[in-house]
Amino acid sequence: MSPGLLRLRAMVRKETRQLLRDRRTRAMIFVAPIIQLLAFGYAVNTDIRHTGTVVVDQDRSAASRALADAFRASGYFDVVPADRPADLVRALDHGDALVGIQIPAGFARDLAAGRAAAVEIVLDGSESNSATVALGYVQRIVQRYARDRAGAGPPPAGVDLRIRAWYNPTLESRVYNVPAVIGILVLLMCLLLTALAVVRERELGTLDQLRVSPLTPAEFLLAKTIPVAAVALVDLALITLVARLWFGIPFRGSPAALLPAALLYILAGLAVGLLISTWSRTQQEAFMTMFLFLLPAIILSGFFYPISSMPAVFRWITLLNPVRHFLEVVRAVFLKGEGVAGLWSQHVALAATAAAALAFAVRRFARLTGE
Repeated sequence: MSPGLLRLRAMVRKETRQLLRDRRTRAMIFVAPIIQLLAFGYAVNTDIRHTGTVVVDQDRSAASRALADAFRASGYFDVVPADRPADLVRALDHGDALVGIQIPAGFARDLAAGRAAAVEIVLDGSESNSATVALGYVQRIVQRYARDRAGAGPPPAGVDLRIRAWYNPTLESRVYNVPAVIGILVLLMCLLLTALAVVRERELGTLDQLRVSPLTPAEFLLAKTIPVAAVALVDLALITLVARLWFGIPFRGSPAALLPAALLYILAGLAVGLLISTWSRTQQEAFMTMFLFLLPAIILSGFFYPISSMPAVFRWITLLNPVRHFLEVVRAVFLKGEGVAGLWSQHVALAATAAAALAFAVRRFARLTGE
């Protein structure tokens, strides 16, 4: 074995022991991601349940009561009857309700005569995301009510509209969000364990010893990243298993389709963490810089907001974001069963990002050691 490989093996063993020797550190590495996945899996949820809803029934007919019962039976809305429109407005103003439904007088008469019957739906737009989801549920309930009233025959216009949601038939947001949370947690672990690596060596004074040691910058950085990469892979397997068994998230692809992208993504995260580490002078500065990178990376990844709705300049910026490409891979593998061949562009982007960040990190570290 060459001297370089011997030095690298010794450094990897030393870094691995240092990484796993403390019980609290082991808990943070292997237990904390599972707890975070459980918390985020329930908290990051755009579905609505038991939404406060005020119904003003001015028609007071069997048809209007059937419509109110349709909302109540859906499970999405907690229906509270009110006598006056002013009560509806007051409930929305005070935040007691998200949805207001007003059924005007003559509703049943218009239905019986074959005329269009009007129903007024008012939503609290200050909670735009919840209001948008609630509006979709309201439209589906009203459409189903109209079909039931029309009978089993075709609609008057002769159009038979049938909606099917592929890959997520029940349209549960958890099925879409949990795979993305996996990617965020893996990145967080990679950044957390590497962003402080070189800074800690500098504060302890051991970085100066590297100037007179035979260890090269590349060997030092590899020794720092190999143990963390192994830990990140173990974390990926653990939280994927929890997502599958606890949340019931479908895994329609194969681990062989996810593994190459995961390796590139972990390498990109480690490279960015090392770059932050070589740029910072103190551990506090490295920690703050890590979060300054993490928050924009999450926002520009498509995790919360669709990239297609962003301005053009930000859509171009997202192409440099490894989180975006990995989330596309993990969602496609989990939900669609996509293979590597269909995700080659994301793999190329991840490889390019990892290579660029790693090159900058090696260059910065070479300057620090004077080589």
